[in-house]
Amino acid sequence: MSTINENEIACCVRKSIDKYLIDLDGERPSCIHEMVIRSVEKPLIEVVLQHTQGNQTQAAELLGINRNTLRHKIKRYQIK
Repeated sequence: MSTINENEIACCVRKSIDKYLIDLDGERPSCIHEMVIRSVEKPLIEVVLQHTQGNQTQAAELLGINRNTLRHKIKRYQIK
């Protein structure tokens, strides 16, 4: 049930969540939202930081978040 203009990232998330739910084989999932956000957010921040050569101000701008928020997330995910 995908939309015509769905982007590649959304398509990957949809497929991954479908597979995750199938793999549970009847077990009840919990905290799916948090699991997905954490799974996506860390590599997103890492790639953007690499793209900006570690410049946190530029990375925060690209991500559309405050620099202090970015620093908090870097610490939370232990990104070097």
